[in-house]
Amino acid sequence: MSYQTVIGLEIHVELSTLSKLFCGCSVSFGAKPNTQCCPICIGVPGVLPVLNKKAVEYCIKAGLALNCNIAEVSKMDRKNYFYPDLPKAYQVSQYNMPVCQKGYLDIQTGDETKRIGINRIHIEEDAGKLMHDRSGVGTLIDYNRGGVPLIEIVTDPDLRSPEESKIFLESLKSIIEYINVSDCKMQEGSLRCDVNISVRPMGQESLGKRVEVKNMNSFRAAFRAMEYEEKRQKALIENGSEVIQETRRWDDSEGKTYSMRSKEEAHDYKYFPEPDLVPIVINSKWLESIKSEIPELPFQKKIRYIETLGLSSYDVDVLTSSHHLAKLFEQTLLEYPKPKIVANWIMGDYLRILNDRGISIEAQPIYPSSLAKLLLLIDKGEISGTIAKTVFELMFDTGEDPDSIIEQKGLKQITDTDEIERIVDQIIAQNPKSVEDFIEGKTKALGFLVGQAMRATQGKANPPLLNEILSRKLESFRNAF
Repeated sequence: MSYQTVIGLEIHVELSTLSKLFCGCSVSFGAKPNTQCCPICIGVPGVLPVLNKKAVEYCIKAGLALNCNIAEVSKMDRKNYFYPDLPKAYQVSQYNMPVCQKGYLDIQTGDETKRIGINRIHIEEDAGKLMHDRSGVGTLIDYNRGGVPLIEIVTDPDLRSPEESKIFLESLKSIIEYINVSDCKMQEGSLRCDVNISVRPMGQESLGKRVEVKNMNSFRAAFRAMEYEEKRQKALIENGSEVIQETRRWDDSEGKTYSMRSKEEAHDYKYFPEPDLVPIVINSKWLESIKSEIPELPFQKKIRYIETLGLSSYDVDVLTSSHHLAKLFEQTLLEYPKPKIVANWIMGDYLRILNDRGISIEAQPIYPSSLAKLLLLIDKGEISGTIAKTVFELMFDTGEDPDSIIEQKGLKQITDTDEIERIVDQIIAQNPKSVEDFIEGKTKALGFLVGQAMRATQGKANPPLLNEILSRKLESFRNAF
């Protein structure tokens, strides 16, 4: 029997505010445990929270970027459940009146565009972090993260494969980075994803039993978890067993999911309006002000790059995948207006070096002005393309300007005709067999001799000048015969 996979995603995005959702405590990552807490975020009885206006603005901005309807009136709710990472024994979230509803994100799957519905985007506070003692003695709790502002982006069950889900997540992350409401650092928990997945026989209208998978700290982990759960559920149905509606935990080292608990429904949380917070009223003036702050988004950049810069679809997909790459590309063009050359260097050597050295794109280790200077030096004939690659590597190592590196390392291109002629004469004298091959019509011999000359000059000889002098001298030998 063939089956159809149905996937919906819940993405938690930590907002880049300076303080927590209901108090003035810092949200900086990596502080000593329980040093960024106050009576409000640790739930001391009698305290009164105050909603962070910037968090609301960031939620609205995300909703606008994802084509959502923005509510004129919204409210906060208490989501009640007992767990040690919640000192109040409830989480302040939103239930039936979220800030954003009924949006969508179009993704590219092969040659097709598919629209994925955004059911809602709501604001909520994060919980604390549990650290379990490996010896099993006990559990420590760090409440620094408690009260950090989040938005939860909930999709409709429109995704039909792990591959589609991965494309959606990458597209969503790119948009969130572009609008600058989160740094999206998954390794720091700024972007977390829960997966709701079920399978059903092909053609069946009703959905299968839904399983929620948690504990995925990368898109790769989410993809692997979806693949595993898809196979597990199909195998259960094939064997006549029942899929249990539950929450499961992903173990990345073992590549498996494990049962955690039965899946809760909304009524299990006994939601009710947060009595300590007033409703959120979003008037048209405030909404228009936020709209004006939304920058050019990835899909808009793609169209512009293709239509005005003449780049290919592949090029624009890579360049717009991260706003850091797009920024480097566009700022380099301001000083070196040759789009294809700049694109090739960014997609080639730049991304290769980042990958080889394990540097994140966000680190942006090269200034656009420095890359532009390097490319101008190639055009001026001061360095060869080969030497430029060496200089580029050194720019990553030192952070210095290409001019300084070339001067310090003595990498300036040799353009003196007399010096190149002297080197060519040496190479011809040292390789009589190759000269004989050239005279006999074996054109590959020329390439070999050019390579020997470039090696002798450590790649510093001006390639066109070297080729011209070497070709001229070899032709004179051929004519002599």
